[in-house]
Amino acid sequence: MPRKLLKFLILFDNTSLLYFPGQFLSGRVLIELQDDTPALVIYLFYHVFPCHQKTKLLHSTCFTGLHFHVVGEGVVRVRTPRQERVYDRENYIDFRMRLLGEPGQGPSVLSPGIHSFPFKLGLPLGLPSTFLGKHGWVQYYCKTALREPNGLTHKNQQVFIVMNPIDLNLEPAILGNISGQETFKCEVEHKFGVSCVGSGAVVCKVTLDRGGYVPGESIGVSASVHNRSRVTIKSTRAALTETITYMARGKVVQSEKRELASLSRGKIRPGEKDEWDNEQLYIPPLPPTNLRGCHLIKIEYDVFFIVEPKSLQKEVKLQLPIMMATYPLRSDDDNNAYKSGTHYPSTLPVFRPWLEDKPAQE
Repeated sequence: MPRKLLKFLILFDNTSLLYFPGQFLSGRVLIELQDDTPALVIYLFYHVFPCHQKTKLLHSTCFTGLHFHVVGEGVVRVRTPRQERVYDRENYIDFRMRLLGEPGQGPSVLSPGIHSFPFKLGLPLGLPSTFLGKHGWVQYYCKTALREPNGLTHKNQQVFIVMNPIDLNLEPAILGNISGQETFKCEVEHKFGVSCVGSGAVVCKVTLDRGGYVPGESIGVSASVHNRSRVTIKSTRAALTETITYMARGKVVQSEKRELASLSRGKIRPGEKDEWDNEQLYIPPLPPTNLRGCHLIKIEYDVFFIVEPKSLQKEVKLQLPIMMATYPLRSDDDNNAYKSGTHYPSTLPVFRPWLEDKPAQE
């Protein structure tokens, strides 16, 4: 018997699949049939149906029609050291619409050829950005399914990406060296050893050119390290890190820290001094700081400046939190134009293969 259903697709008008909160999600469900296909019954299925509910749907005709379901959800799923499963979920979109038929009517008969069923939905404001992590995610997708009279069910699902923009020009608290504000800096004076008599300290001062960036830019790191101690400093290093915190039922259930990029310099002998002059630490494609609108997953970024002694003593770390945004600062001569060289919004990093690298050391 020749195959009747040739195509069953969910097609978005925006082929990039990237949307902002407040925009319209529009497109069509496309069905192409080879010959007369009477009594096509189309249902939308949830993620998991109880067995008795599946049986009811598979043998009932009272739900005849094409149903369409748009889902936006945040999920945290963690297994504890005791092998206990911790799960939490929050809902951002749960939109359902009927594209064909009315409740109580008989099966719809579709002629051979292509049938297109349009849909349009205004995305709510305040949606968190799409994110996929090791222990949780924020994801958006559309689902539909097509059932034939013989019980054969055709399902389809299409993911789309949401990006909630963060504009550095609207975040004055973290702009840094703008309009005379102070740059972001941190300093420490540390003595190696156990209160060695006559032993001096290592004086370290670190400054960032500002406190907010977008992927594709570079962080300007300046530092002064004066080794007044009797211990040789093996190396100094600046590292960009990402910390992801997962919440479930109001409690922190898991966290992970990754080193994303780093710069390093060589040894500093006792009495010597080393200067970092606006060294550039490149920012790879990353999701924005936090997930505004999501209460289950928190994302934070920091620049750590690390002083590692040659001896077995513990290294010294200076921490400078930064904001990762969507839109960069506008320069004075740009008027309303944004700086070039960023990765947003064309390639929101939903999948981040570099995170399979080893975690950042504590």
